[in-house]
Amino acid sequence: MGGNFVLQAILGMTRLKQGMLNKGTWQKRTLMANRLIALQAETVIVADDHPLFRTAIKEALQESQGETTFLEANSFESLQKLVEKNQEVDLILLDLHMPGVSGFAGLVYLCKRYPSVPVVIISANEDPLVIQRALDHGAAGFIPKSSDIKTITSAIGDILMGEIWAPESSQPNLPGNNISELALAERMAQLTPQQFKVLMMVAQGMLNKQIAYDMDISEATVKAHVTAIMNKLGVSNRTQAVLAASKLDVMTPV
Repeated sequence: MGGNFVLQAILGMTRLKQGMLNKGTWQKRTLMANRLIALQAETVIVADDHPLFRTAIKEALQESQGETTFLEANSFESLQKLVEKNQEVDLILLDLHMPGVSGFAGLVYLCKRYPSVPVVIISANEDPLVIQRALDHGAAGFIPKSSDIKTITSAIGDILMGEIWAPESSQPNLPGNNISELALAERMAQLTPQQFKVLMMVAQGMLNKQIAYDMDISEATVKAHVTAIMNKLGVSNRTQAVLAASKLDVMTPV
């Protein structure tokens, strides 16, 4: 891969105003540039709970991406397993409203745990504030599901070249995330995969007994996870942990 491509990737990253991105997010962009992702993605994960959408997006991208291998996830748990097994994946296309995860929590988890893998949000939610929050939390782009095929393929091509892509309707001067939300994201990034899963279940209102059954672990292990979660999030009880996680929520579009 020649030096011209390296220059293009880095210059492409700077085309969007740096003011849109916090320091941690900008460092993530640098890691992505250092990885030198080719315009031709070898492996792409499509994470969405609607099979028809997964099929449609794969068919839309196959023409432009050629021999790309597409992997599918219909829940956040299945996505976690896929990424763990395929850490050299070139791109993750992530729906904001996946079963097993709440709001931006999944995006935060992926961006912090796999900083060199670009994660692109594809969502029916086109609220400019939501778009800005996604970029602040590390998304490599935000593509509305209402976009036509030409726009989607063009956007993904730009992202693979190192650009940060957002629709023209987005408003880069919006305030985005406040400091406390970004600080929470940093604390949540310290959770292990098991602790993250427990937190999402607690946030859904599940009891320790239910979590233990679902995860095939003992209630004592669940309690240990909950204690560790509270320590890492800097809260003193279960309710506060749920409230903290809710700060990353996103309203489901009607």
